[in-house]
Amino acid sequence: MLTWPHHASDWAPMLGEVEPVFVDIARHVARFERLIITCFDDAHRQWVHSQLVRAAVPENRVHLYVVPSNDTWVRDHGPITVVGPRGPVLLDFTFNGWGNKFSAGLDDLITRRLHACGAFAGTPLQSVPLVMEGGSLEVDGRGTLLTTSRCLLSTERNPRFDRTGIEAELRAQLGIERVLWLEHGALEGDDTDSHIDTLARFCDPETITYVACDDPGDDHFDDLAAMAAELEALRQPDGRPYRLVPLPWPQPKRNAEGDRLPASYANFLIINGAVLVPTYQDAADGEALARLHRVFRDRQVIGVPCLPLIHQFGSLHCVTMQLPVGVLP
Repeated sequence: MLTWPHHASDWAPMLGEVEPVFVDIARHVARFERLIITCFDDAHRQWVHSQLVRAAVPENRVHLYVVPSNDTWVRDHGPITVVGPRGPVLLDFTFNGWGNKFSAGLDDLITRRLHACGAFAGTPLQSVPLVMEGGSLEVDGRGTLLTTSRCLLSTERNPRFDRTGIEAELRAQLGIERVLWLEHGALEGDDTDSHIDTLARFCDPETITYVACDDPGDDHFDDLAAMAAELEALRQPDGRPYRLVPLPWPQPKRNAEGDRLPASYANFLIINGAVLVPTYQDAADGEALARLHRVFRDRQVIGVPCLPLIHQFGSLHCVTMQLPVGVLP
């Protein structure tokens, strides 16, 4: 899934720079699987269609729907799918703009409106009165969830739940068996309160890749070193340590005002047969691709230039949401 940038979003001043990134993502995804794109209105739908045709994206691989949005971060306002004995179920958690930082009224309605349009066929939809963002959850597919306390325990999200309460909700809603918490890890410019998908990711149930700062003079050094130590202390359900794969540290990226932007190679997207990896016109891009290729040997590892995306403080994984087989018509 993609929610396309438009003139009424924060992307308005730089649509010409960011739209080619979305076209590139759509082109790569459509090679491997079908794609849902949410458009702001009918005119926007026609514009998006023209951009995809120009890029030779196969029309039979893309489904365009008109549903208004505030912004593009479908990882956080899209549905989270769980698969049970009767098949997939779409969970529609509450989205409140990362702890009431930004307007999100339209984004919070997108999943329900798409469902009403028939975008998900007959897949059951369950509304969950819990504030939760997909970028804050990382699962191994075998009952373990990795997350950060800075985000999930934010008082602007679910103030009536403490750590025990959040864990109980995650178990009940997602069917997980255990929660691994990170107390450290943050990127300058990140406005999500340390989403896990910018910091550490499961590559398989035994392997976690993570951002690692190797510059002692960088403001991130101490906190990310503490996060690395936490990851080293984590154990798999059978007691074995995880295989840890550090990702390279790009040079600082800044906007016109001099603010540092959250460039992270951990914000990759796993799709059928491939892994799409954000690149940032940085000397470390090649090494990031090489390290992930060694982890995902059975998939193509494809770099996608994403420097424009981080100007709104997210990257490739943040603007995408996967859906399992059986959800689309």
